Amino acid sequence: MADDNVLFDDGRPRPVTLAVAGGTGSGKTTVSQALLQRVGHHHIAYLPHDAYYKDLAHFPEAQRREINFDHPDSLDTPLLIEHIKLLQQRKPVQIPTYDFTRHQRTDITIPVGPQPIILVEGILIFSDPDLRELFDIKIFVDTDADLRFIRRLQRDIKERGRTAESVIQQYLTTVRPMHLKFVEPSKRYADVIIPEGGHNTVAIDMVSDRIRSMLAWSESYVRDKQMD
Repeated sequence: MADDNVLFDDGRPRPVTLAVAGGTGSGKTTVSQALLQRVGHHHIAYLPHDAYYKDLAHFPEAQRREINFDHPDSLDTPLLIEHIKLLQQRKPVQIPTYDFTRHQRTDITIPVGPQPIILVEGILIFSDPDLRELFDIKIFVDTDADLRFIRRLQRDIKERGRTAESVIQQYLTTVRPMHLKFVEPSKRYADVIIPEGGHNTVAIDMVSDRIRSMLAWSESYVRDKQMD
């Protein structure tokens, strides 16, 4: 049954904002993609926090490599907050894209239109209180550290052109310390914790069913209002 907390002033349902967090290599992207597939891409506005890294084009390339990309200050979270609020108001946004091999934003932006479900994914999205309060449902993907490291190692070598030595060095100097300082403590804000990421099909199915039921209610409510 609807209440004032889920309706706009014009009586239409508000978009539901869903957040998926977890450490690097935890499987949060796999979980997010599974939700997109099960619920339907055409119902969901998807915002990955990774797209919002600050543009470092004005720094020399050597200095870019020294940036702590696992600290909240490396991300343009105010822009992400602005985009979420616009989508919550049913307004379209243009999200940035980031070149991880050169550590700078590209000239390409991706249009994202308003949808009944907004899905935000990222490592640090629960560590910022202003961002956190925008989420209706908060999911934390919890995976053992050794598995997370192996997945990050494989990804960075394959997709980002890194050497194994550079990945290990970064993991020890910034990734692990920042995980312990920011990511792991933010788990306490989660409404749902999914162990083992994308391999936990039972949990993903349960969350998908919940989202589909909320979506069905929203669509039914709109149809009923149109018939009044």
